[in-house]
Amino acid sequence: MSSLRPFCLTTWLAAPAAAALLLLTPASPSHAQSHAAQATPAPAQTASPAPASPSQTTVAATNPAAEQRGIAARAIDKVKQVAKSAGDIFGRVPCLPPKGSSKAMGSLPHVANKLVAGQPVVIVAFGSSSTAGYGASSPDFNYPNRLAAQLRRQYPSADITVVNAGVGGEDAPEMMKRLQKEVIDVHPDMVIWQVGTNAVLRNLDPSDTAKLVENGISRIQAGGGTDIVLVDPQYSPAVNQRAESAGKMVKLLGKVAELRHVGIFPRFEVMRDWHETQSIPVESFVIADGLHMNDWGYACFAQLLGDDIIRSVGQIKIGVNVPADVRTYRPM
Repeated sequence: MSSLRPFCLTTWLAAPAAAALLLLTPASPSHAQSHAAQATPAPAQTASPAPASPSQTTVAATNPAAEQRGIAARAIDKVKQVAKSAGDIFGRVPCLPPKGSSKAMGSLPHVANKLVAGQPVVIVAFGSSSTAGYGASSPDFNYPNRLAAQLRRQYPSADITVVNAGVGGEDAPEMMKRLQKEVIDVHPDMVIWQVGTNAVLRNLDPSDTAKLVENGISRIQAGGGTDIVLVDPQYSPAVNQRAESAGKMVKLLGKVAELRHVGIFPRFEVMRDWHETQSIPVESFVIADGLHMNDWGYACFAQLLGDDIIRSVGQIKIGVNVPADVRTYRPM
């Protein structure tokens, strides 16, 4: 694995659109709703609203209906602004896969067959803060929501639920404690398991993480009917400062995926390609903490992952089932 280089950090401010989007985003189906609610992280800090002036208080008291209409109008305007930003996010920087790669993982027969048959599909996004969406300017911009939107556009008549089971700060030891309740008991058609970054940052032994992940995969597979895709650590300054540990983690998670015949999305190599091959500045896809992705980073990650799922559905339709351990991404 080639050497990893640290990068300078830039200042970041999160956009204040989350409240409006949370009010107006449609609820997930009931069988997954509780899990999505539990997995939604609370903001670390919440700014206190500015005190109303006497004139504002008087208006609210004398004409509450008008005040409520004003609040609703501002919320709708904020949603429209965020939606426009989401729509043109790739117009500024295109989202391209690494050159020479046609797919990141093999077929996903369970979720693909469900989509082909027009049956409801449940996907659980399991992981830590980059699954929860830390660094995104609104909940709609985290990768599970971006993935759900992409799949619903591709399959407009399908009933698709993507449950966000990301909890910031966790890695394999903590995730294993909630694996049964938040993954296995949901009976998902697909699990996307993002893992390993916090273990690298904590200087935990990558071998221990790999063993826990392999055990977790075995438990999920014991129930049958679930496709699994691992997502390895991100390429970012904070991770690159621990290059040796990160390299071992990426390699071991790849071996686990091969041994257990599950898919793997090589996030580290994809993000490194953004910077080293496509010449995208790191600050264009990582926020100022040097670790978490920004709106563009999450959007492109979700887009490439969604493309793989859509490709797998196409393979199933024509009778092709590529084994999960056949992948075409190569070390760069």
